[in-house]
Amino acid sequence: METPYFSKGLTFHFVDFFVSNGISDFWAWAFAITLSLLGFFGVLFLAITVRRRLIKRALNKVTSKTEFDWDDILNQYGVFRWGANIIIALLSVLLARLFFAGVVVQGFPVFDFVTAGCYIYFIITVLFFFDSLLDGSLAFYAKLPISKDVEIKGFVQAVKLLVFLVGLIFIISVIIGETPLYILSGIGALTAILLLIFKDAILGFVAGIQISVNRTVRVGDWVEMPSHMADGDVIDISLTTVKIQNWDKTITSIPTYDLISRPFKNWRGMSESGGRRIKRSLMIDMNTIRFADEEMLKNFRSIKILEPYLDKKLPDIDSSNSGIPAEERAKNGRWITNIGTFRAYCEAYLSNHPKIHDKMTFLVRQLAPTSKGLPIEIYVFSNDTAWVSYEAIQSDIFDHLIAILPELGLAVFQEPTGRDFNANALLGS
Repeated sequence: METPYFSKGLTFHFVDFFVSNGISDFWAWAFAITLSLLGFFGVLFLAITVRRRLIKRALNKVTSKTEFDWDDILNQYGVFRWGANIIIALLSVLLARLFFAGVVVQGFPVFDFVTAGCYIYFIITVLFFFDSLLDGSLAFYAKLPISKDVEIKGFVQAVKLLVFLVGLIFIISVIIGETPLYILSGIGALTAILLLIFKDAILGFVAGIQISVNRTVRVGDWVEMPSHMADGDVIDISLTTVKIQNWDKTITSIPTYDLISRPFKNWRGMSESGGRRIKRSLMIDMNTIRFADEEMLKNFRSIKILEPYLDKKLPDIDSSNSGIPAEERAKNGRWITNIGTFRAYCEAYLSNHPKIHDKMTFLVRQLAPTSKGLPIEIYVFSNDTAWVSYEAIQSDIFDHLIAILPELGLAVFQEPTGRDFNANALLGS
């Protein structure tokens, strides 16, 4: 309850003092309002100075000495600073009543005007307090292991949007002098317009829930989305957009809703499996494929990793051919081919390669012949999923396999070029 002395603001007491000392009413009011404004802003300035110089330093010292991380994060994002500002905003409301209660000058409601400004200041400080609190909470959450699996940035932004929308309603209610319920009752007629304005935010919020629940996309995932020409790592997931840093370091922003309404490829499964697929074919010139003669077999035996294959294959062939007369074996018997030996070489080489995953699909196969030769496909997985390392492993493997082909009497098919035609012309001449 107010005391009788403060049933009116100090401005009235200042006016009474000036009038009692012979000053006219006009100047008495002018001096009184000026003095009240100086007192009002002076006390606020003093409170802000104390908050900046004393409270801020004290908070920095206290938070730096504790063993907890959360207080450092909250201090970094200004939660304590805005909390102190809320106290200052409440102080401004009390000062407005102390200095200006009941003051009306020539029909202008000074008290109502100053009080409305103080209320708006209070609402704004509360909004920024919640904004910094949510940012600090999000930063603290990012340090937890669960943050890698469940992304909540979209939810936090949705809460921010709701908080600021409520704050805006309260500010408008202060300005027009009506209760927030009065404004809310009028929003119903604007629902269609609001839905149109916040369409992306609503769709993004719904998509964010589905993405978080289903763990469709996480920060750090390698995502490929041809419809948006995006191919790279996810660096940010917000309420309305997902940012992807492409391999050329450009950044593509994709509407969050598109990640549940359009097809895309997420390479996370590959990264988590510990293996990355190598699937590539060598096109063998079919003119170089033949049965292995004695000289070729002698050359094969000089290749160490082929010894287990030859030791198993040759006795089996000899056993199959034992019942066939020697003069008929060339047509009716079994023989080792250089292309089959090459497949055996690929299997042996890859089996002993330290960078090939031994727990995942391992396949060296022959595909259907084409006009460009006979495809020998390598289908294996490297045990290093990093892009640069993977490309180096793949290149080293095929460098070696292409280079070994002449030792097996084989050649890679290659489209003829002008150089080939010139060489043939010279031979013909």
